Amino acid sequence: MIMHALSKSRYTAFRQCPKNLWLKIYKPEEAVEDPSLQARLDQGNEVGDLAMQYFDDYEEVTTYSQGRLDLSAMVKKTQQCMRSSVENICEASFEYKGNYCAVDILHKEGRGWAIYEVKSTTASPGKIDRSKIAPYLPDIAYQTWVLEQCGVKVTGSYLLCLNKEYRRGRELNIQDMFVALDLSKEIDHEYRLIDDTVRRAQKIINSDVEPEIDLSEDCYKPYPCAFFEYCKRQHGISKPSVFDAYRMKGEDKIEHYRQGHTSFEDLRNEELTPNQRRQVENTLNNTIEINKDGIRRFLSQLSLPLYFLDFETMQSAVAEFEGVKPYQQIPFQYSLHIAKRPGKYNHLEYLAESDGTDPRRGVAEQLCDDIPANVCVLAYNMPFEKNCLKELAYTFPDLSRHLMRIHDNMVDLLVPFREGYYYVPAMGGSFSIKSVLPALFPNDPKLDYRNLKDVHNGSEAMDIFPKIRTMSRREAERTRESLLSYCKLDTWAMVKIWEKLVEVAR
Repeated sequence: MIMHALSKSRYTAFRQCPKNLWLKIYKPEEAVEDPSLQARLDQGNEVGDLAMQYFDDYEEVTTYSQGRLDLSAMVKKTQQCMRSSVENICEASFEYKGNYCAVDILHKEGRGWAIYEVKSTTASPGKIDRSKIAPYLPDIAYQTWVLEQCGVKVTGSYLLCLNKEYRRGRELNIQDMFVALDLSKEIDHEYRLIDDTVRRAQKIINSDVEPEIDLSEDCYKPYPCAFFEYCKRQHGISKPSVFDAYRMKGEDKIEHYRQGHTSFEDLRNEELTPNQRRQVENTLNNTIEINKDGIRRFLSQLSLPLYFLDFETMQSAVAEFEGVKPYQQIPFQYSLHIAKRPGKYNHLEYLAESDGTDPRRGVAEQLCDDIPANVCVLAYNMPFEKNCLKELAYTFPDLSRHLMRIHDNMVDLLVPFREGYYYVPAMGGSFSIKSVLPALFPNDPKLDYRNLKDVHNGSEAMDIFPKIRTMSRREAERTRESLLSYCKLDTWAMVKIWEKLVEVAR
């Protein structure tokens, strides 16, 4: 049997759940990965590359052999750098009795060395949010332990993350862009657990017997487990179940599960929110709920002409443009359907050039041309659109008044569904437009996002737009058409939903 080593990623997987670690090694195909995972990994790599410059000069020891990381070579190079008085070693690598770790930045500090673990999360300077840093403590504690077992004097254990208050100038300022949080004291509890945890983790990864572990709060912490669907199947849990309940906290779902309240039938006599109760009862009874008075009250807020607005945005951990914060939503596109009366519609749209320049000015100017200041504007889940408008108004003071009038005259088309005025069991407890639309129009191929090419959701739009500038002309044209088709369907979907509300309110 192959003997498996323990790394910091495997250690943290074990700390979440021993079964999580075992499945990563022996049944990785059972993982259900987040579709946006690769984009997050790419952003993390970009942040990591820039972080290497935090202390100016550095030596990186990353080494490949036959297309794979050569860990033994990296360990040797790290020792050579430490002996050669290199003050900043990136990917500094250490191994102790089958325990391996690579430190993002190992910084010489007096007679010892400080560990800097780089993450693409955000923090404010000098402020430690304990709930936010908790997921990183096992990782940093494990690195500290491995280095000390190797005889390295560790003088500090830091989390190096993005400064949430930083706005980019004309050029990136690496020192201002990052925040270093000293977690040396915060890791104390985790550090005391490591000896025993390492022994148990090594036993798990070198056993071909799948551990029997029940569902627990750890399935959600510090993030939802990629193997959760696999484990639910093992416990005979089928949809719909308590794990599909609308906006129920993970720990509450687990508590219901422990009490044997797993199916929707089991939940009937339990304390639920109104929307959870509606989801359970209408699913079990296969009934549609329509509150005409509530829908009429909502519709009474609207006045023709109606402007249905949807933005597409991109966001980057590393601010690309002047005045931008980390992870700020940058609108590059919008679709606008205008209803002068039911059945009479115009469509306008805007898609910025794909040349890597800041798209915001073009979006803001065209938006002010396309939407008068005093009309009724509808969005679906409007806080997103409102935030885009506020940021555009902040960035362009000359357009601020007009943009904020659009902002102030906005109504959220999500409301009648969130408030329970209209509920169809096919919504599955979700009120997103991707759930509501097929529930209201189940057999309309023109309203089926799956029939679109290349771009089917906002995450795909966000990921693909920045890549257009590296595409061939033909591929770029196709991608731009796909973006336009996707965004157009979002606002057309809003039109159809509004029409349906008008219809059922009669």
